[in-house]
Amino acid sequence: MRRRSLLIAVPAGLATLAACGDEKSDSSKASDSPSPSASAPASAPPPKIVDGPLPAVTAGTGFDEKPTVAKGSGEPSKQLAVKTLIAGSGKAVAENDFVVANYLGQVWNTAKVFDNSYDRKARLAIQLSQGRIIDGWRYALAGKKAGSRVEMAVPPTWGYGSQGNPQAGIKGTDTLVFVVDVQDTFNATSSAKGEEVPQEDADLPKVGTNTDGKAPSIEVPKASAPKKLVAEYVLEGDGEKVAAEDSVLVQYKGVLWDGGKEFDSSYANKQLVSFSLQQVVKGWAQGLTGKKVGSRVLIVIPPKLGYGDNPPQGSGIKKDSTLVFSVDILAKL
Repeated sequence: MRRRSLLIAVPAGLATLAACGDEKSDSSKASDSPSPSASAPASAPPPKIVDGPLPAVTAGTGFDEKPTVAKGSGEPSKQLAVKTLIAGSGKAVAENDFVVANYLGQVWNTAKVFDNSYDRKARLAIQLSQGRIIDGWRYALAGKKAGSRVEMAVPPTWGYGSQGNPQAGIKGTDTLVFVVDVQDTFNATSSAKGEEVPQEDADLPKVGTNTDGKAPSIEVPKASAPKKLVAEYVLEGDGEKVAAEDSVLVQYKGVLWDGGKEFDSSYANKQLVSFSLQQVVKGWAQGLTGKKVGSRVLIVIPPKLGYGDNPPQGSGIKKDSTLVFSVDILAKL
């Protein structure tokens, strides 16, 4: 199974989506990947942003190409050195956004690469919020636009502090160099933007088509629940298709077929969610496989592909419940 980068914290929510009893899930292997996942224990004052020094990118200089970065020369700055190597023209990154990016990180004085997403062939959804990512990333990427390549040199104060990260071979005195390719940025008001698809089956739930970032309505019909999985476009995007082994960044809302009561929602939590399709219930995995990024999808999950007679404790889901979801696929990771 693909390693899960420690740049991403375990997502909030998903309590009612996680597959039961899966000891091989990516979340269980988070400690296998030595990348910075959280700020130093005591948050430092904001750094001064300086132009350098920064080591040269000697190969892979194009956007989204795996870079080769030279060893740092001389003493690094005690402040946060940041340079935009390629200027993008997309949406600007803001605090608490989820940034979808490829990146490489190495140690200043040895050029030792301790992690990179290019070899994993999986972009990361990284939330720029205190406690989820090192402060150097928060300050360096704020204001940068999607489509940009950014290089930064992060001293310990805004990295791992004096304790370093022994697992990654990072000392408490090491300055860390990162090259980050910012693919896109999303926040809690992000929404699918696809083309509206007619919802003509009166025996299926009707999902709202609003694209303002607010939770769509889900109207469950007074009909018997389908016995088989339903996965249909509400809004059809034009992005790449999601594969069974992919991870995705989504907005979602879930209600019970019986009564239409909401039991889970990223909108209510005001928190986007990223996960591997190998980590969630079979109905989600099968329902999203083959669907396009940028889409809103109606998924109706029969008990055998949901929780059957073993629903999550405290979820409000009864045994053998049919579940109805609206899912906005914001990005494939």
